[in-house]
Amino acid sequence: MNPEFWLERWQHGDTGWHSPEINRHLQEFWPQFNLPAQATVLVPLCGKTLDLLWLMSQGLRVIGVELSPLAVEEFLAEHELTAVVMDTPPLRRYQVDELTLLCGDFFALTPVHCAGIDAIYDRGALVALPSELRERYTEVLKTIAPTAPKLLITFAYDQQQMNGPPFAIQPAEVRRLFAEQSVIELATFDVLSEAGNLRQRGVTALAEQVWKIV
Repeated sequence: MNPEFWLERWQHGDTGWHSPEINRHLQEFWPQFNLPAQATVLVPLCGKTLDLLWLMSQGLRVIGVELSPLAVEEFLAEHELTAVVMDTPPLRRYQVDELTLLCGDFFALTPVHCAGIDAIYDRGALVALPSELRERYTEVLKTIAPTAPKLLITFAYDQQQMNGPPFAIQPAEVRRLFAEQSVIELATFDVLSEAGNLRQRGVTALAEQVWKIV
């Protein structure tokens, strides 16, 4: 999947993955990480999620990475935030107090852009990537934050019923991708009744899985 796919989705307002609410699994399971105040959390492929603000409200420094400039601008405008903007090629940095938004290609991310990551929260990044990009994604995470614990949310369904995104990621693949860490399945939920758009696309069974990777 090329970057233009996502840029066009934002341009046309076709952003069905965006939730107008703070993620319930984040609120329930994040306290298990016991991060100290001012710890730094990375949120890959963050869009304009309200989860960024919730993490900040917990006394954390937050770094979101997003491809679309439009998504970043909408987030700032909707929450009446004024950012200091700096070009740090190949990414553009938006700074608002303890929140940093890095706009550009996630795969260009290096430790120079986001040193000192203490934890990672992934609600919609891994499931947005086709299989051929997932290895690259996890390699970037290993490069910038090799020991950081992760809260990961994935979907499991019959991939033959629907083309992603969101893509189906089975438990065996999660364990393979993060084989160098301890992979703990925190919970599994049947969420088909909440996913009308996916039912319309042919999905007949849908599990949402929450993982703690440490």
